[in-house]
Amino acid sequence: MSKVLIIGGGAAGMMAGVFAARNHHEVHILEKNEKLGKKVFITGKGRCNVANACDAEELFPAVMSNPKFLYSGFYSFGPQDVMDFFEEAGVPLKVERGNRVFPQSDHSSDIIRALERELKKAGARVHLHTAVKKVVKERTSDPETGIEKEKITGVILADGTFMEGNAVIVATGGFSYQSTGSTGDGYRFAEELGLKVTDISPSLVPLKTKEDYIPKLQGLSLKNTGLTIKNGKKVLYEDFGEMMFTHFGVTGPMILSASAHIGSKLAKAPNGELTAYLDLKPALTREQLDARILREFESGQNKQFKNVIGVLFPSSLTPVMLELGGIPADKKIHDISREERQHFIDLIKAFPFTITGMGEFKEAIITKGGVSVKEINPGTMESKKISGLYFAGEVLDLDAVTGGYNLQIAWSTAYLAAQAIA
Repeated sequence: MSKVLIIGGGAAGMMAGVFAARNHHEVHILEKNEKLGKKVFITGKGRCNVANACDAEELFPAVMSNPKFLYSGFYSFGPQDVMDFFEEAGVPLKVERGNRVFPQSDHSSDIIRALERELKKAGARVHLHTAVKKVVKERTSDPETGIEKEKITGVILADGTFMEGNAVIVATGGFSYQSTGSTGDGYRFAEELGLKVTDISPSLVPLKTKEDYIPKLQGLSLKNTGLTIKNGKKVLYEDFGEMMFTHFGVTGPMILSASAHIGSKLAKAPNGELTAYLDLKPALTREQLDARILREFESGQNKQFKNVIGVLFPSSLTPVMLELGGIPADKKIHDISREERQHFIDLIKAFPFTITGMGEFKEAIITKGGVSVKEINPGTMESKKISGLYFAGEVLDLDAVTGGYNLQIAWSTAYLAAQAIA
């Protein structure tokens, strides 16, 4: 039996604690907050998108950084395993659009409570208000071979106390949502122990835009919308889904996923800008849209343009469409030319805006970058240099798009680390 110290009581820390304790180790979770799972509580707008109900092989395209590293993790503890774990722990689940899995109750607290119950049942001990200052290692030599190696001996807490342990799992999270305690401690521990940490940046963030008409749409949500992002003529990203306008730009599930794809490209783009277009009527071809508009025009021949097109858009969008559409608002329908109508269709099928920047860490759902996976054994999550040192979850250089994939990374890596401890 090993004495296992887990730094961080978030998703990865709690899951690692459950499996390590089930394997009869003495498990101590060291959490600096007043409760476990603070970030889990706010994920999925408080509903907790706990997994994605796809086959394990379908997870890899959703992972943006180092997907191959997760091969062992995803096949050892995949989506179905996660779903079975929570169902067996007393949380009924449901699957929504895009295979997103949520608790039936729509309460993330049910996920946290289930993990807490399993930790207690397995005998893990939770230490709240317990911050770790340093992870301690020592250099030893094998008496038979004389080969020197480094191994973990424990941690020093913030109050100066040394806590002995045979294994340490660093599950401190990334650098996003710092109010939940993700303040980059894990990166510091890794660097102090001689491990490489890649550059970090916010990911799954809203996007900032240039045009003054975007803030006029603040609060407007569009459900079935097409998105295309370009650098010059080159298409960088295309998607379909839900988005929302804000006082500074755009957000929503489709936009957050786009941010994971375009971050590095935006930094290298001319003037630091990318062009984007929304297809406001993606279910209709240009011909079908033209026929629809003509029907509206025919039934309102003598009306003004502004009084006819309102049926096509949400009320807050109509003034902006009039502003950009090139047809005077008070022009009579029977005076509108075919060319004007076609130009208006262009606008509906490619509503333009310019992306000028990404949201900051305080708005980021996850962190891109982290402890280099080249330092870690992908089958065990153990450091290649220091025995007894493991990493799990967002602290690693692993990130994915929205849809339950990032929590899957946390569960899978935590499971491997817990199972690997001798």
